[in-house]
Amino acid sequence: MDEWIDYYDSTHTIYVSKLHRDVHFQVIARDIIAYVSSPDAIVLDYACGEALSAGQVADACAKLYLAEPAPGVRGRLIARFAPNARIRIRSLDEVRQMAEGSVDLVVMNSVAQYMTAEELDAAFAVIRRLLKPCGRFVLGDVLQPEVGMARDVIALLRFGARHGFLRDALLGLISTALSDYRQLRTRIGLQRYREEEMLKKLTAAGFKASRAPRNIGHNPWRMTFVAHHPHP
Repeated sequence: MDEWIDYYDSTHTIYVSKLHRDVHFQVIARDIIAYVSSPDAIVLDYACGEALSAGQVADACAKLYLAEPAPGVRGRLIARFAPNARIRIRSLDEVRQMAEGSVDLVVMNSVAQYMTAEELDAAFAVIRRLLKPCGRFVLGDVLQPEVGMARDVIALLRFGARHGFLRDALLGLISTALSDYRQLRTRIGLQRYREEEMLKKLTAAGFKASRAPRNIGHNPWRMTFVAHHPHP
């Protein structure tokens, strides 16, 4: 995961335009809010990235922890959300020190593909410990092995057409093909899971889980899972 952390801590070109970036985070925030069960909820966004629309999520809950491994991104989060008393920024090391059973909702979105299987198991163990007995863990944007890059391209173009950045999306696909992201993705690869594989992995981590009807974000060919502690 370290090389991906370094990439996202750099000046990267993962978004084709400012509008793409802004709308992306707005959609993610909207989808996370749908899982917030109460205005009193404590929410953790695990490996949150830039989280530009986190203020919207914070408005829907009592406290929002933004956990981010990249130090540069974390610094920007601190600067951006310092005035918001509901938002706290944490490193992943600090998350591991949080109290057991202290979080109502944990979201890990578009992260699993950048982690080794062992790193993901370790993250699941931390999340299970932090989750309250009736809490939920939402694992979003999981890649499937049989779904290739062509579907990602189609999803981006549809997203661009819907939100007014189709031209930028077309141009962005060309630049992405030549970018560091593409080279890193080719060299390291991304982790992919079949539905039954991820359900088995979550079960082994001590969760009871099911696949959600729709994915978080704009790509309908990726998967979201909802997990919780098994109840007697």
